[in-house]
Formats: sequence, C-alpha cells, structure tokens
Amino acid sequence: MTAESPAGEAHPWVERHRATLLQALETIRTRAYWSPHPEHPKAYGEGAAAEGLAAFEALRGTRFDLDQPGTDAWTGGEVSPYGVELGIEYPHPDPDVLLPAMRAAAPGWRAAGAELRAAVCVEILARISARTHEFAHAVMHTSGQAFMMALQAGGPHAQDRGLEAVAYAYREQTSTVAAADWSKPQGKREPLALAKTFTPVGRGVALLIGCNTFPTWNGYPGLFASLATGNPVLVKPHPRAVLPLALTVRVARETLAEAGFDPNLVALAAELPGEGLAKTLATRPEIRIVDYTGSTEFGDWLEANACQAKVYTEKAGVNTVVVDSTDDYPGMLANLAFSLSLYSGQMCTTPQNLLVPRDGITTESGPKSYDEVVADLAAAVDRLLGDDARANALLGALVNPDVKARVEAAPGLGEVALAAREIAHPDFPAAVVRTPVVVKLDGAKPDAQAAYLSEHFGPVSFAVAVDSPDAALDLLRRTIREHGVMTVGGYTTSPEVERALEEVCFDECAQLSLNLTGGVYVNQTAAFSDFHGSGGNPAANAALCDSAFVADRFRVVEVRRQA
Repeated sequence: MTAESPAGEAHPWVERHRATLLQALETIRTRAYWSPHPEHPKAYGEGAAAEGLAAFEALRGTRFDLDQPGTDAWTGGEVSPYGVELGIEYPHPDPDVLLPAMRAAAPGWRAAGAELRAAVCVEILARISARTHEFAHAVMHTSGQAFMMALQAGGPHAQDRGLEAVAYAYREQTSTVAAADWSKPQGKREPLALAKTFTPVGRGVALLIGCNTFPTWNGYPGLFASLATGNPVLVKPHPRAVLPLALTVRVARETLAEAGFDPNLVALAAELPGEGLAKTLATRPEIRIVDYTGSTEFGDWLEANACQAKVYTEKAGVNTVVVDSTDDYPGMLANLAFSLSLYSGQMCTTPQNLLVPRDGITTESGPKSYDEVVADLAAAVDRLLGDDARANALLGALVNPDVKARVEAAPGLGEVALAAREIAHPDFPAAVVRTPVVVKLDGAKPDAQAAYLSEHFGPVSFAVAVDSPDAALDLLRRTIREHGVMTVGGYTTSPEVERALEEVCFDECAQLSLNLTGGVYVNQTAAFSDFHGSGGNPAANAALCDSAFVADRFRVVEVRRQA
C-alpha cells in the first residue's frame, strides 16, 4: 500500500509526521527518553492556559453533538469530584444503527494502508496536544486529579502512550512486505511464478471501555492501537468521566473527515443511568476487540463472556514493596511517601503493601526496627503533606464515595501508624481530600491476610511485618500469583536479596523497580521506555505497550495472482 489520500494523491500528513513516527519507532527500540509532547504548561503559548479554561467552561451546560448516526437519546450527569456540575449531555447510541455505519467505514480505512493510517493517528494526537489545557480541565473535573497532574498525565503522558501504540502498530503491520514476486525454479521448465500482495486487515469494530481515574492515559493505547491497525473504534466512557474521551472522539472525527475518511471510524457511546451499556456492547457480534481498565469483577466477566472478541484487560492488583535494607534511608522514606500520596493513591500502580522484617532493616545510619521504619515513614508523609496548599496539589480529590469509605474503614483493620487527615480545598470546598492512612499488620496472622491480600484502592496502605527477607519474598510470590500486581518495589543492599527479588518477578511476570530514592517513583512509567503492567499475572492480561498489545488486532490477508 502507498500512503495516498482517498483521491489517490500522496497525503501531506505522511511527510508532515514522518520524522515523529520514525523517532517513535527508534525510541521503542532503544527504550531511551523522548517525548514530542511538552509537560510544562507554558510550553503551549502565552494564552493557552486562559483559552483552555475558557474552552472547558464553554462546554458546561451544553449538548455535545458529534453528528454521528444512531443517536436515540441524550444522557449526562457528570459531577466533578471538586463539586462542579458539568451539565453536559452526550449522544446515546442505537447499536443497530451505529455499528453498521462504523463497519461501513472500515474498507476505505483499510485501503489507506499502514503508513497513512499512522499519519492520521499522529495528526489526531497533535491536535489533541494543541488543546492540552482544555483537556487538563476535563480530566481534572472528571477524575479528581489535581490540575498539574491532570495536565501532564491526562495530556502529554497520555498522548505519548497513544503515539507509542501507533509506532508499535506501524512496525507490526510493515514487518510483512506489501507485495512480492514469487518464482520457484522447475529445472528445464518455466518457473512457477506468482504475484502476491499482503494486506493488514483489522479484526472489526473495537470497543474501548474507559475508566474513571485516567480516562485518556488508560484509554489512548487501546484506541490508537486499534485505529492504526485498521479497526473502527467505539468509545464507551465511564459515566463519571465522559468529557475527556468525548473531546477525543470529536477531534478524531474532525481529523478523519478532513483527511477524506468516514468520521464514523470513531464514535462515542455514552450510557443512560444504570444501563450497563458496556455489557450489551461487549457481546455484540460486531465487536471484535475490547479494551478495558477497571475492576477485576467486570474484567473477569468480559474475559469469560465477550468470546467473539480479543479482550485486553487491566484489572486490580495488590502492589507490593519489599523493604530489606537501604543505603539511603531518608531518600527511601521520601520516595515512598510521595508514592503513597500522589493522587491520593488512586493509581493502579500505587504501592499498597510494604513488607518489612519484624526484626528491622539495616541502613547507612545503623539498624532500624520495624516500628522505627513505620514511624519514620509516617513522619515523612506528614512532612510532605504538612502544608495544605502543597497537599492539595499532590493529593487531588477522592474520585468517588467508595474511596472515602475505604479510608474511613481502614482503622478497623489494625493498628493505625498514620491516620488520614481531612484537608480543605481553598477553591473547591465540596472536594473530599484526605491524606494517606497507613495500618500496621502482622503478616503471620491469618486474620490479617484478608486485609492485605485484597486491593484497597485509594490512600490506604499496610506496613506488613514479616519474619525475614525470605518470608517477604514468599509472600510477594503468593501475592503476584494469586492476586496480581501492576508494580513491585524493592529496597535492598544485598546482592543475594536483589537477585532473589528479580527471580520472583521473572517467575511470576511482574514489573520491578529497585532502590528508587530520587525523583522517579514506582507508580510512574514513561512511554516508549517502560512497560505498564506485564500481561503475565492476574492484574492485567496485556502490557502498555508492547508488540503483543497490537499484533493480534489485525491479520494479514494474502492475494495470489498468476504472474
């Protein structure tokens, strides 16, 4: 396939985005740092902040019309975790009308070829990037993230993950040549000769089921992996976080139409209150790919019931840190304190269980008992969040009442080493802001296992006393195998313990971070370099992003002709 427009002429976007795509391809090979999307708010221009806020405010109280077929009702009801009512209505689809229209859009998209599809996807991301401040407010007021985190994680970091998926998709599709002349010698006779073409063909309509906490960051990999491999994408956002993905759909539809393609390649499916639309859509025969981030219960249901589709899930995990020893005790405490506090622990990568030997650990300043380690960690969190302004900027708001209920229930699970503190938000008095709670548990007691072997999503962590480093490794292995993890952390100065930690993570397929004491945290991953999840333990059956995440979204169809 050549990168041509539907009219047959070379499309200018291919050349415009060639350097970006090539750099993305090079970076997923080298795993170096690179991003074409700036993190700093001022990088978007002098008036960008005011314009982004104005654009967000202009959306409130409006009907979000996408001019897509099959709209049979309007639905909404988003209320920001900061207390702001968005008042936006979104189109509710009639699947019997919308899905056939999406399927009808696929042949033209398939004919475009991998290069032009990639260029259009990069153009979509570039247009989203130009509106990063608007998207930041949309993410902030649907997820509860503080503004700076919403701008970075919901903007450039999410865009990086989308571009990463496009790069993998392009690489996988172009690993097979588009055409070949085949000739097999036949001795004295004329050789057998065939002309062959090889066309990447998408599976069919992809369904993206969005999450509440990171609608763009978790949504963009699946969206762009499917779109770049030739599949139409139906976006079903979480009912409390529709706006960020609705804006994404609008930008995608506008960009596709401008490029000469059917905009129904990307569409929105907002659900009515209590409808359970995701279940209905996920089992439709037209849906051939499902991407999902959310609870284990519904992820398991999708894997068991959406049998006609390839299902990619990121579910719950019990993230664990093994604390054996350190040569930078203050750095370790500060790093863990930040990891526990960021976005009120409402990240699928936030550490929950800190496994600490009951006899204590060794440090550069001498031995520290279990009680000292836990008390010093609590003090580090208090120092980090002692100023309310800084605390609000790090914590954000609790995303829903269930998180608040878990924070309030945590003291009933064991001895409280660090109590949660309520913080008032100066700009949004309705926001529910809480500092982390840390509970001490004895890992040897069976009644404590029910607590620390379950996920407590939010700012709830457990300092689990274990008998030895070997006991910590055994518990880590059991945790990964039975419950899954998105992240594992380890602190040790012992080469033997370090090797044993690696072996557990190799055996159980878990991503490991060792001895982080600076400005990189266990709950953060960098696109193009780090893998988010492994796809090899119960927390997730896919990794963001690797070849396996994209390669099964298309097939190569061969046509042979007599030469």
